[in-house]
Amino acid sequence: MRKPKGTVAVSSVRGMLRIQIPRHLFGGQQKYLYLNLPDTALNRAAAEQKAMSIAADIAFERFDFTLNKYQTQVQAIDEFPLTLRELWEKYTAYKSGHLAITTINKDFKRVAAHIASLPSQALRDARKIRRHLINTLTSGAAKKTLMQIRACCQWATDEELIPRNPFAHIPGIRAPKPKVDINPFTRHERDLIITTFEEHPVWKHHAPFVKFLFWTGCRPSEAIGLQWKHISSDLTEITFSEAVVEGKRKDTKTHTIRKFPCNANLKNLLVEVKPIGVKPDCLVFLGPKGSAIDGHNFLNRAWKGVLEELAIAYRTVYNTRHSFISLCLDSGIQVAQVARWVGNSPQTIWKHYAGLVSTSEVPE
Repeated sequence: MRKPKGTVAVSSVRGMLRIQIPRHLFGGQQKYLYLNLPDTALNRAAAEQKAMSIAADIAFERFDFTLNKYQTQVQAIDEFPLTLRELWEKYTAYKSGHLAITTINKDFKRVAAHIASLPSQALRDARKIRRHLINTLTSGAAKKTLMQIRACCQWATDEELIPRNPFAHIPGIRAPKPKVDINPFTRHERDLIITTFEEHPVWKHHAPFVKFLFWTGCRPSEAIGLQWKHISSDLTEITFSEAVVEGKRKDTKTHTIRKFPCNANLKNLLVEVKPIGVKPDCLVFLGPKGSAIDGHNFLNRAWKGVLEELAIAYRTVYNTRHSFISLCLDSGIQVAQVARWVGNSPQTIWKHYAGLVSTSEVPE
């Protein structure tokens, strides 16, 4: 029910409480007393008490027209029994049973670090937290962090750890979409890199691994985790179903299993690297000391070293995948077929790779 005109009223704007002062006291000009409190049942009750006090001052002709008397902050009644940091720890423990360990170790730890640096851990300071993220992080990082915090608080609300999600109705953060870095190697660059690895005095051991990446377009983590049981006994077909990331075995990035046919070059490569009497669970590609390939070590030493020697513009190992896809499309292989081979959707192939295909003539 709306209060009659000329009375002190409590209202809310963008979820925050304020007290409306009657216009007639200021010659028709509207004045507000902003309380810096979220509009909750408990905080509104406190604001109503302050409004009644102001109304009493008006009635007894002791109203302070400077409003200084009423600037004292209404004491916030904290409805949240836990801090944001405590909630995030609980949320991380819950998500650890559902997400890959790499996501927890990277994304969740990154958000935990951002939360630790906040000026306030109080959930009632949701808007202050949002402003801090905008002022201290890149727009992309701020957007992702706020989204994660909002999801955490929604989970906590659903689990009845807190009465409501304080981030549910505050504005999100806009950020430009990151540009996908697709810069494939040319056929000449690919062959030059392979030849250099084959003849390199230090990194020759990795030549089969590099060939495999260029010739299959698989993700580096899939090649690192590939076992002989994933390859048919006649070496004509490869099943990509798992990957190894930071030493942890998991399913593929898209959580799907795909079959890849081996051409003559790929079959000969597998014949060369397959040991006699190898066990099914053994890895296909190993490091120089016989252990699993360390992706970061390979990238920072062997891969970067060879590209520097060749004076080829640096691109990550993942660009071997981009190169395979673009060369397949350039050779006229159907998009749907390429998508099945590499484990992408045809829409993704069209979106990111169609513009890279070179054609010399307009088709009839």
